[in-house]
Amino acid sequence: MSVNNIAPVPIVHCITNYVVANFVANGLVAAGASPIMGDEEREVAELVQLADALSLNLGTLTERTVRSMKVAGEAAVEKGIPRVVDPVGAGASAYRLQSAKEVIAAAQPTLIRCNAGEAAALLGKDWRGRGIDAGTGNQDVSALALELSTVYNTTVVITGKVDFVSDGNVVLTNDSGHPDMTKAVGTGCLLSSLLAAWLVQDASLEAIRERLHEYGRAGEIAVKSGMGGFPAALLDALATKEVSIS
Repeated sequence: MSVNNIAPVPIVHCITNYVVANFVANGLVAAGASPIMGDEEREVAELVQLADALSLNLGTLTERTVRSMKVAGEAAVEKGIPRVVDPVGAGASAYRLQSAKEVIAAAQPTLIRCNAGEAAALLGKDWRGRGIDAGTGNQDVSALALELSTVYNTTVVITGKVDFVSDGNVVLTNDSGHPDMTKAVGTGCLLSSLLAAWLVQDASLEAIRERLHEYGRAGEIAVKSGMGGFPAALLDALATKEVSIS
């Protein structure tokens, strides 16, 4: 079933980073969902009551937003709605890694969406990270997906040249997409929030892999517009029936 065919439109409460908030909100709308972008600690628990899913992104974390994420995560657990955590740059600093673990503990995510470097950091594995970029390492990414899913008792999506999806028992892969998608800030952040919306309909590994495939196909179409035109072209691809993402 598609997001665009759902009635009413699924509402996704996003506490995301300020660099990409507008892009994420517009991407959700393009795919047929409805965003709430509030991050004030005093209201997030109430906003969760309006939402069908929660997306938490640590891209530009502060002590205030980390507190808000934990409050929202706990409220979403109590409500029983899908919860996606994107531990952006988890290995970039000790504070960021500790914050990611605290948010995960509070939100008990339905799904963690990360790159290989972030997965390695969460597992304490040796990896040569580069800020928010995946970096390089000798770990088998499929094995990382399996272990991360097992340790945190959640579905895991590790995105990269090949995407890996695991529930701790099996690993599925997807290879759609284009390398230039990594040059556009916010592509992964948007995917995390879209996954939150899509989990409302179907949280199976097969459905998640299909969504990743279609998102990659949308990216393949969008990169033809060049880096300047990519963001708008991706939104168009998400909204059109040319790519069966919705």
